[in-house]
Amino acid sequence: MSTAIVTGQPVPGSSLETDLRSLGFEVLTATDASDTETLLAAVPARERVAVVDARFVGHPHALRLGLTDPRFPLAAVHGAVTAQPAGRQALTRAIARETSAGGGTALAVDSLADRLALALDADGTEVRRPELGSLVAAVPADPQARNEARQAVAAVDDEAVRLKSAVKARDGFFTTFFISPYSRYVARWCARRGLTPNQVTTASLLTALIAAGCAATGTRAGFVAAGVLLIASFVLDCTDGQLARYSLQYSTLGAWLDATFDRAKEYAYYAGLALGAARGGDDVWALALGAMVLQTCRHVVDFSFNEANADSTAATANTSPTAALSDKLDSVGWTVWLRRMIVLPIGERWAMIAVLTAVTTPRITFYVLLAGCAFAATYTTAGRVLRSLTRKARRTDRAARALTDLADNGPLASLVVRATRVPLGAPLLVALAGTVVLAAALFSGITWAPVAGAVVYTVTAGQALSRPLKGALDWLVPPLFRAAEYGTVLVLAAQADVNGALPAAFGLVAAVAYHHYDTVYRIRGDAGAPPAWLVRAIGGQEGRTLLVTVLAVLLTASQFKVALTVLAVAVAVVVLLESIRFWVAAHRKGAPAVHDEGEPA
Repeated sequence: MSTAIVTGQPVPGSSLETDLRSLGFEVLTATDASDTETLLAAVPARERVAVVDARFVGHPHALRLGLTDPRFPLAAVHGAVTAQPAGRQALTRAIARETSAGGGTALAVDSLADRLALALDADGTEVRRPELGSLVAAVPADPQARNEARQAVAAVDDEAVRLKSAVKARDGFFTTFFISPYSRYVARWCARRGLTPNQVTTASLLTALIAAGCAATGTRAGFVAAGVLLIASFVLDCTDGQLARYSLQYSTLGAWLDATFDRAKEYAYYAGLALGAARGGDDVWALALGAMVLQTCRHVVDFSFNEANADSTAATANTSPTAALSDKLDSVGWTVWLRRMIVLPIGERWAMIAVLTAVTTPRITFYVLLAGCAFAATYTTAGRVLRSLTRKARRTDRAARALTDLADNGPLASLVVRATRVPLGAPLLVALAGTVVLAAALFSGITWAPVAGAVVYTVTAGQALSRPLKGALDWLVPPLFRAAEYGTVLVLAAQADVNGALPAAFGLVAAVAYHHYDTVYRIRGDAGAPPAWLVRAIGGQEGRTLLVTVLAVLLTASQFKVALTVLAVAVAVVVLLESIRFWVAAHRKGAPAVHDEGEPA
């Protein structure tokens, strides 16, 4: 329950109290600052509390944006200020000073809510002030001004603005023009029936899994149904975020579910296509695994670059000529959409997969997907490399720590660091050298060469992180490690040349990739990396790479397939249990709500 304290003399004909109750607030009234302080102290500390001027005139959605968004401890619009439990102490201090300074005088001349918001600003406390656009939020000082404000409210369709703001401001071409024009109405339909974003997210996952099941039938009817259901799943995937924005139902758990389910849906669909192809006598498991490896590495490039530059100030964020050129291109409308499309964001990618599934074969679908993703990865990575080489910003300790966490080095790499005190060279060059040696060993054809290459790789992985990752291109180290580990599993499973090895490898990479995505989402939520015991338990990326090479050399092909399966199940169980425990606990503890409004994945 939330409490709103309406301050000042009631205004005849005002709908303020009705609007506040419709937003879930219990409404109390106060005549002055002293009375407000008393009522504020009586509200339980675990509840949200708002102070609203009785003269407030505005749209209900303006109040909703200002007073109910769960992502921010303190927020305000003109005439209203609110505090969640995390911001309660700051608001209490502000009202105490106001009472002391004002002596509890009547509030007919000034707005207590606005004075409190200014006092919070003066304390250096961050107060969220949402963009209202055409929505009205005002505190009229006289009847004429009140009448004008009411006319302004009537002139703007509150519901139309709410629907428009439900759509993400920056999205892909396909999503913007082919999904959002109607999915926003699906979101409103869900909101009016009390459905939550998490329920819609779950429905999207189930729809995608059914699509994967249809693809696994290997029939043309199954492929057509799979394509249609994949698009339906994407519509629901857009709807859950729009529902969150429409009704301001953000949560830590919801952001995690939305992000992880997106990956689970896409990779499960790859597996469904591979199973369907196998039913028709075509083995495309290597292509399916390759697509998952490429797409995951693309995401790690995005995550690493963003984390490396997350602390850049406005003065240094766009100091490179590449960034300047990008800004110049943004002024030409059609280039914005073209550049958003060629990176194959989730909307374009899923639409392409759905259409190709329905009208072609799984093999052609994977060939086109791999070619498109390879081009997109080359384009985005090249641009980020150019930006990194020419920008002037310095990398912070926090950013370097995030890159180290994303690297996912384990106990063997730590042992290397302790045993070799002297760094061998620049982190990226050392990691690149180890990866090249590992790749050469995998394709050498010599029996024990992969193990020797993995040993060298383990040493270089430890050496690469022996110093902070603050170099201009050190953000490439985590994606390089991902490519090395996943690529090793793919190559060795393909070389085993036994039925079932590649599906087992697919399962192992999927389990490990989940762990790496989970690491990203924890860092994004300011929760830090997964606990050290988890990284040690699953060996770290270099430990798993070495283990897989040893198993491939010591075991027969059939035994290696079984070993990959067992390893996949073990890793999946450990990381899933810990991940679910963490995110559910964070949700129950009331961790700050988040919602990703960044680049389309």
